[in-house]
Amino acid sequence: MRVVFRIGGSVVASPINTQLMSKYIELLKAVKAEGNEVVVVVGGGSLAREFIGIAKKLDLEMQAQDEVAISVSRLFAQLFLKKFGDLSCSKVAVTLDDAAECLADGKVVVMGGLKPGITTDTVAALVAERVNADLLVKGTDQEGIYDKDPRKCADAVKLNQLSFDDLQGVLAETEHKAGIHQIIDPEAVKVLKRKRVKLIVVSGFKPENILAAVKGKKVGTVVN
Repeated sequence: MRVVFRIGGSVVASPINTQLMSKYIELLKAVKAEGNEVVVVVGGGSLAREFIGIAKKLDLEMQAQDEVAISVSRLFAQLFLKKFGDLSCSKVAVTLDDAAECLADGKVVVMGGLKPGITTDTVAALVAERVNADLLVKGTDQEGIYDKDPRKCADAVKLNQLSFDDLQGVLAETEHKAGIHQIIDPEAVKVLKRKRVKLIVVSGFKPENILAAVKGKKVGTVVN
């Protein structure tokens, strides 16, 4: 199986959690050892948003804000890459071509941001589209997708399964903006819907969930 794993910066980088990062590496190595092809896309979390705030205070344009956030996400990606050792390619993939070539070499692909105007969610979706992935698993700071924001609404209900059309109806933001922070970026949803890539959203604070998702166990929220 060819799987793209989107590991939220809100999980491993807000604050930076090296223990959790190490656990992810070990689990992803196990996924790879079972014969799966692995792509990992890491976000920049609160540190990226902090730098976006700094860029705003410097009166930098949206593109410059995005570029700063991309640099932060690539730093986290580099930490993952180095920890994978020889299992991964020699550098963080910075284009879709890089990712496809790395995967063709039988290596684990590691990426951060790609270009201004798109989040790491959308990067994960674009990579999934490019390499014809069977599945995209996102580890986030929630147990799955809810009918409303559980951080703001105590009566929010977790949805076990829904369609991409339904998903667009429960997202608060429908357009990209620098530092957007919701369960999944709206642009990513458009790409996944177009390519019909199955998405599973799980709690990233329980790394074992990504293993469960790959094995087809009931976990998080399934979108297809």
